[in-house]
Amino acid sequence: MTAATALAAPESPSAEPAAAPAARKRRFPLLRSGKALTGMVVFGCFVLLAVIGPWIAPEDPSKTGGPVLQSPSAQHLLGTTQSGQDILSQILVGARTSMLVGLVAATFATALGVLIGVTAGYAGGWTDDILSMLTNIFLVIPALPLTIVLTGYLHGGGWFPIAVVISVTGWAFGARLLRAQTLSLRNRDYIKAARAIGERPWRIVTVELVPNLGAIIVSGFLFTFIFAILTEAGLSFLGLGSLSTWSWGVTLYWAQNSSAFTTGAWWWYVPPGLCIALVGASLSLINFGADELMNPRLASAEKKRRARRTSRKPSPTAPEASV
Repeated sequence: MTAATALAAPESPSAEPAAAPAARKRRFPLLRSGKALTGMVVFGCFVLLAVIGPWIAPEDPSKTGGPVLQSPSAQHLLGTTQSGQDILSQILVGARTSMLVGLVAATFATALGVLIGVTAGYAGGWTDDILSMLTNIFLVIPALPLTIVLTGYLHGGGWFPIAVVISVTGWAFGARLLRAQTLSLRNRDYIKAARAIGERPWRIVTVELVPNLGAIIVSGFLFTFIFAILTEAGLSFLGLGSLSTWSWGVTLYWAQNSSAFTTGAWWWYVPPGLCIALVGASLSLINFGADELMNPRLASAEKKRRARRTSRKPSPTAPEASV
């Protein structure tokens, strides 16, 4: 075959499928991290449960009259409570409330932290002094006692006020980190150049500063998501949450209130606790993957570890030379 013929020959059909995963990874950089990919799969499963959980629940989670304290069986896959309620239905219905509390609290807290932290770091002067003093006040106030006091006035208000209270008590740490990083970025050359050509402050903040704070913002959002789910579960476990709406924390409350921990009814409290742990672990894995993506040093260190593990594997034995 001549060189011209080789150049004119069409590419093999297998080239397109081979190039598709590479293009997908370039479009979605998180897919290059095994940790992030695992976390996204697990977290996506819980998001799916939160969306369709109330529709696929086998029974009304509040319906009583079934077999009492029955261990997992074909009829009740996760067993029943002391009142004959189906625990699987409680887990499926409660997934939506727990995930919504995490999403709303994380969104509000992250938005508040970005607004206060970046404004304080970029503006400086008396604006920085006032916002820093406000941040320090919320940092020194114990978050859990303040949340308990505020939620004490919200009985019957549902899950949304609880999410707002959690966001109000959980924004200060992220704002402090964002302020410190903004202080280090505002004197960089590209920020000075943007000021020199007359860019407006709001455009400098939104276009130049905030994209470079992406790692801290994403990390703060994921951390607050976990914190909100744990806080809601803790409040419900103590009987301070919205007991009229099913959530994983409410299921734990009724398990503790009915002495499931002492009677050995593990199927009552293990599933909601395991769901909370898996959501937290999945978000932590996503955070690790995002850190490796946005921090080249972490990514290079991970590549070096993989190279060392690969070099330690025994090489295939070569065929013996004929005598």
